[in-house]
Amino acid sequence: MDTRYNPAEIEQKWQKKWVEIGLDKTPTDSNKPKFYTLSMFPYPSGSLHMGHVRNYTITDVVARLKRMQGYRVLHPMGWDAFGLPAENAAIKRGVAPSKWTYQNIDQMRGQLKRLGLSIDWDCELATCSSDYYKWTQWIFLQFFQAGLAYQKEAAVNWDPIDQTVLANEQVDSEGRSWRSGAVVERKLLRQWFLKITDYAEELLNDLDKLPGWPERVKTMQANWIGKSTGAYLEFPIVGMNEKIAVYTTRPDTVYGVSYLVLAPEHPLTKEVTTSEQQSAVEAFVKEISNQSELERTAEDKPKRGIPTGGKVINPFTGEGVPIWIADYVLYEYGTGAVMGVPAHDARDFKFAKEKDLAIKVVIAPPENNVETENFASPSSAYTEPGIVVNSGQFDGMNSTDAKLAIVEYAEKQDFGKARVQYRLRDWLISRQRYWGAPIPIIHCPNCGAVPVPDNDLPVELPENVELSGRGASPLAQLESWVNVPCPSCGTPAKRETDTMDTFIDSSWYYLRFTDAKNENQVFDSAKVNDWMPVNQYVGGIEHAILHLLYSRFFTKVLRDRGLLNFDEPFQHLLTQGMVQGLTYMNPNKGGKDKWIPSNLVNPADPRDPQTGEPLQKLYATMSKSKGNGVAPEDVIAKYGVDTARMFVLFKAPPEKDLEWDEADVEGQFRFLNRVWRLVTDFVNNPQSSKQSVTQNPQSKIEKDLRRAIHTAIKEVSEDVNSEYQFNTAISELMKLSNALADAKCKDSPIYAEGIQTLILMLAPFAPHIAEELWHLLGNDNSVHTANWCQHDPQALIADEITLVIQINGKKRGDLQVPAQLDKAGLEKYARESDVAQRHIENKTIKKTIVVPGKLVNFVIG
Repeated sequence: MDTRYNPAEIEQKWQKKWVEIGLDKTPTDSNKPKFYTLSMFPYPSGSLHMGHVRNYTITDVVARLKRMQGYRVLHPMGWDAFGLPAENAAIKRGVAPSKWTYQNIDQMRGQLKRLGLSIDWDCELATCSSDYYKWTQWIFLQFFQAGLAYQKEAAVNWDPIDQTVLANEQVDSEGRSWRSGAVVERKLLRQWFLKITDYAEELLNDLDKLPGWPERVKTMQANWIGKSTGAYLEFPIVGMNEKIAVYTTRPDTVYGVSYLVLAPEHPLTKEVTTSEQQSAVEAFVKEISNQSELERTAEDKPKRGIPTGGKVINPFTGEGVPIWIADYVLYEYGTGAVMGVPAHDARDFKFAKEKDLAIKVVIAPPENNVETENFASPSSAYTEPGIVVNSGQFDGMNSTDAKLAIVEYAEKQDFGKARVQYRLRDWLISRQRYWGAPIPIIHCPNCGAVPVPDNDLPVELPENVELSGRGASPLAQLESWVNVPCPSCGTPAKRETDTMDTFIDSSWYYLRFTDAKNENQVFDSAKVNDWMPVNQYVGGIEHAILHLLYSRFFTKVLRDRGLLNFDEPFQHLLTQGMVQGLTYMNPNKGGKDKWIPSNLVNPADPRDPQTGEPLQKLYATMSKSKGNGVAPEDVIAKYGVDTARMFVLFKAPPEKDLEWDEADVEGQFRFLNRVWRLVTDFVNNPQSSKQSVTQNPQSKIEKDLRRAIHTAIKEVSEDVNSEYQFNTAISELMKLSNALADAKCKDSPIYAEGIQTLILMLAPFAPHIAEELWHLLGNDNSVHTANWCQHDPQALIADEITLVIQINGKKRGDLQVPAQLDKAGLEKYARESDVAQRHIENKTIKKTIVVPGKLVNFVIG
């Protein structure tokens, strides 16, 4: 027999065999407990990168492990296939988005299958397929019928390059589009929204139901929801029968209000502006209108504003307060107006100093003497709790109590009321592009917005569309598609031409996987309630807010529509780290030019190939722009799939970033070769016992080996069952391999047990080599259907221990002694040993220190 390890040959062989026997099919019988493991599905860009390999390998290990542990496992895969890249590629290449997308899907599916992932491909779905987006549209109509989908005119983030609207979350910290990189502008459009704010409180509270989620992710979601408790207060406008409402979390400072700020786009801005200020205000409003929300609210950006000339009355003091407009106040947030209290807010203090506005102290530090302190000209804002001053009847109260008292007073006087508010805004889902799910609404001049009847779903994307990437939605330009009769009254009407944000598609795909081929329902509720929630979800931290929050929202809405019986979609969440490559950077260059592709650099003397300047070396996330990527197919061609899997699992814990190192890849290849030789030598040894039997080992060598075997079982099981510490689990497999290699009882049934154990526990990590070796042992069934190992607690008990002998705290030797000895017995063995006798003979022992199971220390004079 050929004793060489040939990964390409055995991997191809077993992948074909697994398909033939349907190894990875999802079981239909419900006698076993269920386990649903899922990776966040990929966008079909056309090629896998090492980040994909890591993500899907982690999930595959979990799937294979749980099958061996007796679970029925659902492990599906699909494609998040709508979105701008396909449309942009279509414009650039002159090919239909559908053709480009499905070509990429075919290519990536082949790459995933080459990885030997235990995916049930019968569950495969693509969000761009009409048999999927039919149900995306149906779900939208569920929201519409529940009053959770609505249209309104709103200032939106407009990408001037992609000519589409962006959600707030799709604008980066520099005010640029997350896709095109364009500086985002503000524009008024009539848009579709989902009323996620109706679920803000439940989304916040139910984070407590997710102990299996990283605290970091839960904190990010809680901050995004942004619950605050405060007061809604109304300030009458001088000379008008109108009031300006503000929301504040600091009603205790209301007596210190020295100005009020409206959002420039607030409807009352025009009304309160005096004729003297009109031209200046109009110019300011126009200038601000083109700035993105993030630009206007950036912490490091100077705050700009001008007076309107109007005034309000502070109802608590009766004093007139000037009305300003400023860039940092947004109409969509809160009431679109804020009260300025410069003495107790750092931003307001800076703004007031720049604009020469009054600063009135109304909270004093608790340690100050409020009767003698001079509060006329503070040097900075005091923002901590304290004692209320200059606040009429509330003087002398601590500020925490004053909050409640002032709100109660406001309610009695009809000035305002207590209010809970959230930072979370309703979800803007309209996109003015082609490659997305059409919104299933028809606009009738008589009936208004009319839902497309269920029988007419899906509203399919037309194919004869001209894509230019500029101007209005491509769908709006196709009159034959737009013009339809109203489903209710038959009057000529028009289809909605916006498509849905692609995050809609990914907000429910995990539900469809449980019943992926159902043509008559979005899913069978019995099936979805059986398989859900997802037991283990794996994906990147970058989805902490967008995808994960939206998926939780969808789950709760569909529950309330009677389609589900659970509250949360994902029981446990693992956010895997990035794969980083060795990267070369020229610090003297800017932008993308500073990254020098690694294939152009001499590692021994890294210099810019164009300028000759020395380069800096660092590890950075692999990307095309940095030229630091490693193609999975190259690694697989050289080392095999199992080695690639072992490396990404061993190099770092799943949640940590991983630094790619060719030497470590070779290390895993050598390890698999050692395992291969161990097993093939065992199989080819005519003296070896081919059966592992559960008998009591007779010799010390056998006992020690069996202890090593069952220690490995215990340690590996703990590593994979709790925190998925696959790196330390593989370390334990290496220890077991070494113990077997060093064993002096290779013809013993205990050694046979060790060989079988090593293969069984290797199977989830390196499935192909494990399957081959398992069959070399003479097994007919797949190793992946075998039972996971269970350790024998008795085997872990040592008959003997190594006892260290110390003289005056310094080790002088050691000896083997029975493990069950008490302190007196250990001292007796130690005192009588040759090691001790050489040092204590003719010496006085002043003290004997015995540490059971470890050492005996003789203190001598």
